[in-house]
Amino acid sequence: MRETAVDLARRIGTGDLSAHEVVSAALADIAARDGQIGAFLSVREQALEEAARVDAARAAGEPLPPLAGVPVALKDNLNLTGTRTTCASRALENYISPYTATAVQRLRAAGAIVVGKTNMDEFAMGSSTENSAFQLTRNPWDLSRVPGGSSGGSAAAVAAGFVPLALGSDTGGSVRQPAGFTGTLGFKPTYGRVSRYGLVAFASSLDQIGPFARSTRDLATVLDAISGHDPLDATSLEATARFAEALGDGVRGLRFAYVRESLGEANTPGVQAALERVRAVLEARGASFSEVSLPSLEYGIATYYLIATPEASSNLARYDGMVYSHRALLTSEADVNAVMSASRAESFGPEVRRRILMGTYALSSGYYDAYYSKAMRVRQLIARDFERAFADFDVLVTPTSPYPAFRFGEKSDDPVAMYQSDVDTVSLNLAGLPGLSIPAGFETLEGRELPVGVQLIAPALTDERLIAVSQAFEEATSGEFLRVAPQVQTVG
Repeated sequence: MRETAVDLARRIGTGDLSAHEVVSAALADIAARDGQIGAFLSVREQALEEAARVDAARAAGEPLPPLAGVPVALKDNLNLTGTRTTCASRALENYISPYTATAVQRLRAAGAIVVGKTNMDEFAMGSSTENSAFQLTRNPWDLSRVPGGSSGGSAAAVAAGFVPLALGSDTGGSVRQPAGFTGTLGFKPTYGRVSRYGLVAFASSLDQIGPFARSTRDLATVLDAISGHDPLDATSLEATARFAEALGDGVRGLRFAYVRESLGEANTPGVQAALERVRAVLEARGASFSEVSLPSLEYGIATYYLIATPEASSNLARYDGMVYSHRALLTSEADVNAVMSASRAESFGPEVRRRILMGTYALSSGYYDAYYSKAMRVRQLIARDFERAFADFDVLVTPTSPYPAFRFGEKSDDPVAMYQSDVDTVSLNLAGLPGLSIPAGFETLEGRELPVGVQLIAPALTDERLIAVSQAFEEATSGEFLRVAPQVQTVG
């Protein structure tokens, strides 16, 4: 599906296309090609009934919402009534959602039609989607490489052209990093701009729902739809969304700064070229560029894992085999503690177990002050570094990742190396800031062209500024980096 969501909705609205045709084509494409990619864990045949209702509304002359009939995908940690929500874990393999997440409800109210749920790292813990309990998801640009994580299925679904829009969740870069690896736009809003109600929690003070798209206008449309205060989420903010209005704001007069700590030798030549390209393009449109230092970012990865893992340990305590998660089959003589222990051992994969253990240790008596409490203080230092930088600059710029997508197995045996792949993204979650990964170039490795992303960062509650920058870059480059991935036919 190469058309944008906005164009599809317009054509459905005029009768040039029917919603049923569009959704049927998406489902047929998934059936034909996703066996190779593995983006989807499940598809919804009910999508065709919903499409028929859109067509009936158009035929009756009813006004259609902005995304009427547009097929979208959901990361499988977002609840939708009547669908399985597994979080790619054996713990929730047979769990059927009894309710719908607020962001999903708002997306559907805007007319979008959910065609399926996408693969992910188990409970959103990972940077490559290699930690799913059910299947691998492959990068559509090179099937021997990862799509990033933990929202790799949603990123792959958009990059492959199955759908023009998808939702993911971002706890430390889990929307932005896979967007960078797959040549899509990936947006992490300010913490609280999008309700977390109905998102299965990983680390509650860091999690945020965000969209993937292949056009900035699509991104703005979906953000306008899903943003806003939600009485069901006490952390959601009262902030008016004006993303579509910001498309024409441009970048003239905006002050940009590279974050010096992100410009090290770890960046590959393709990443460095993408950073320079963004600068050249935006300077030609009237922006200015400089550099700024954020010294506390050196501690970002350590701080992130000393906050995220304790929150994960607490949030995942509910999966004990007693209510709705997997229960181990033991003898009738087994006591409750034995059943709980066996159920969790059978349910959780290695990465989830690792993070639960790390988090429980950091919260334990005698270690709380040494680890978790100290990490919370460093979190404030990181936030203050950003505040000082934004006193002088409007937008900060870093790589989304120091390198393009890596091969399967390349980092999975070394957890620290895997964690370092989020080195440029975790600090935004710690500070609650909005970030956007834009495709800004390609790097050729072993004969394959791989996308490279650049991350844009703005002050809290100025998310719309990033839309203006992305639109300006997209227009200036004629969208040349926002392509559907080539139809790769073989692995390797």
